[in-house]
Amino acid sequence: MIPVTSFAGKTVAVFGLGGSGLASCHALKAGGAEVIAADDNAENVAKAAQAGFITADLRNVSWANFAALVLAPGVPLTHPVPHWSVLKAREAGVEVIGDIELFCRERRRHAPNAPFVAITGTNGKSTTTALIAHLTKVAGYDTQMGGNIGTAILSLEPPRMGRVHVIEMSSYQIDLTPSLDPSVGILLNVSEDHIDRHGTIEHYAAVKERLVAGVQDGGTAIVGVDDGFCRDIADRLDRAGKTVVRISVKNPLASGIHVEHGHIVRTAGGARNEVAKLGGIGSLRGQHNAQNAACAAAAALAMGISLEVLQNGLSSFPGLAHRMEQVGRRGNVLFVNDSKGTNADATAHALSSFADIFWIAGGKPKAGGITGLTGYFPRIRKAYLIGEAAQEFSATLGGVAHEISQTLDVAVAHAARDAEASGITDAVVLLSPACASFDQYRNFEIRGTKFRELVQALPGVKPVV
Repeated sequence: MIPVTSFAGKTVAVFGLGGSGLASCHALKAGGAEVIAADDNAENVAKAAQAGFITADLRNVSWANFAALVLAPGVPLTHPVPHWSVLKAREAGVEVIGDIELFCRERRRHAPNAPFVAITGTNGKSTTTALIAHLTKVAGYDTQMGGNIGTAILSLEPPRMGRVHVIEMSSYQIDLTPSLDPSVGILLNVSEDHIDRHGTIEHYAAVKERLVAGVQDGGTAIVGVDDGFCRDIADRLDRAGKTVVRISVKNPLASGIHVEHGHIVRTAGGARNEVAKLGGIGSLRGQHNAQNAACAAAAALAMGISLEVLQNGLSSFPGLAHRMEQVGRRGNVLFVNDSKGTNADATAHALSSFADIFWIAGGKPKAGGITGLTGYFPRIRKAYLIGEAAQEFSATLGGVAHEISQTLDVAVAHAARDAEASGITDAVVLLSPACASFDQYRNFEIRGTKFRELVQALPGVKPVV
């Protein structure tokens, strides 16, 4: 835990008592603050009370003595309308911040030069965060990973030299971190997302930009420049005097890092040198993962990690569960769990990564279905359709070989049988549903875990090494 000493002797309201909210309560209390905990959910309030915190309905208390409102990132700050607790704080002139802001203040007070890598972007945040954490571990750092990827930041160990914090940040978290100042900041990409919480894509992009704009003096801003928003952001950072490393997986760069024929290449001042090879690394297949790897490599280089250690780290990266996860192999057949592919755009990345696919798809459909994936249909040897979307997807697939399997267990058994019988050298049974899971599973993790269990129960399946 990271004790929050910056509010010692003061009273702080905490609203939103999920994982990060309760961690904030504990950290503030450990640092000497008095905490008043609140939530719209009575069950969460009861848990906080059981943990020993004072709880209250913040609508019925005086805000005069509150030094801050620490808000959970899931609580609306600006759109569609500010939460009532935010309005109360503004009326009282009380600052509204999040748990990562508390971390930033503690780092500045106690270890301002301790390495802090912050990662954001519409897509690829979690894989890039996990990859950077893996690279820093291989390089010998005491690595603390958290934020949006799972562990609340204040539940990690405190900042100090030799210890790196690798933190995934959503736009909601950035919005609550006004003094965000990583030593290395990464913005992967920007595309339309979370407009309900930010109003417009322009505001959403502006929030994302704050992560790299806030990089501390002497630090490095790493920006993927394959979309227009990020190209403009990189140019603004340049004009502001920041050290900017541009990343592209689509075009060579005169200065920056790009991916070319499976190689990560760095260019500067007319010089060109290979940084690392991606070919043959199964956990980093596809153009989307090439961008993740290039950004992670740029972060490693900014931290002084050697090319040899970088290559070893990339090659040994196991990948993230449910994201192009290689769960097993039987003879000529590779089984891949991409249960996180919950919409057509995400599934497009998976389909683009393989040539001969026995595709398991379906679930609770989203707007547009799989009509945007027709360009990848030639890669599909056969599709196995499950859940509510089965009939809709069947109509879209048309002449592509497919069956309506209905359930995942049937789909896995039939896909494994057909892939093995095909005799194709590199056949792939791919779960990338292009759908939410809620018709049959509580979340995509449970769906992916079920796929993994079904595959591993097949006779002769071996781990991928």
